[in-house]
Amino acid sequence: MQNAHIWHKLNIRWYKVILFSLVLLFFQNNLVKAQQKSFIFNPSGSDNEPLSYGFFLAAHNSSLRIKYADNFLNPDYPNLDKVRAIMPSFSPGFALGFLVTARLHDQFNLMFTPKVGFYEYRTELQLFTDDPDAINGVGINAVPLLTEETLVEIPLLLKYKSQRFNNTRMFFIGGLNGQFRTKNQEEANEDPVALKGSDVALEMGMGFDLYFKFFKFSPEIRFSHGLMNLYQEGYSDERMTGAISSIKRKSITIYLNFQ
Repeated sequence: MQNAHIWHKLNIRWYKVILFSLVLLFFQNNLVKAQQKSFIFNPSGSDNEPLSYGFFLAAHNSSLRIKYADNFLNPDYPNLDKVRAIMPSFSPGFALGFLVTARLHDQFNLMFTPKVGFYEYRTELQLFTDDPDAINGVGINAVPLLTEETLVEIPLLLKYKSQRFNNTRMFFIGGLNGQFRTKNQEEANEDPVALKGSDVALEMGMGFDLYFKFFKFSPEIRFSHGLMNLYQEGYSDERMTGAISSIKRKSITIYLNFQ
């Protein structure tokens, strides 16, 4: 009798297990069907094409990296006893261009993205002045200096993409950017901070590929660091003569890419 009672309990438990499994399977199938109905795989972006094209708009914040010369702290050097500091600041600008994408692998692309960028470089020259109302009789006069440039840029970049998840992909991008100023050197030498006309920049960034029904949208943030010394000694504001050893460009850019 005891054995029959035990088997009776086991049969009830197996019945419950089977019933629970069937209910779980039913809800799982309904969930999968609901996901299939709500999610649509968008084939936009031409990821499988050997070459694809697009365009982009960009907004940047750019500045100059200034390195002081050894003479800057020498009080006996002519004119520099009046210079307190040379302070560059970030200034906004924008760029536009088009992109050509060469497919190397499902997760690797070679990007050619020529563009035209409009830049402003603002620098504040701080000078000591005689001020009887200031402490120790010394005041500070801040002189704003502005250099405007239009650059033709030719970046060549390598893009690494993650595996696609639904209609989203994350990517990292980096490479070199050749930069060429549109105005000639004689005109540029009249700027308060005179710069050379060509540069090479190292660029690194990250972003997302978002696949929509008719196009792929890729927001991206990218950092650019110039590699060449652009300072034109003898042509900039004469009050800075001997104070600077090198000037390089740097920028942070938000790209809105469409393919």
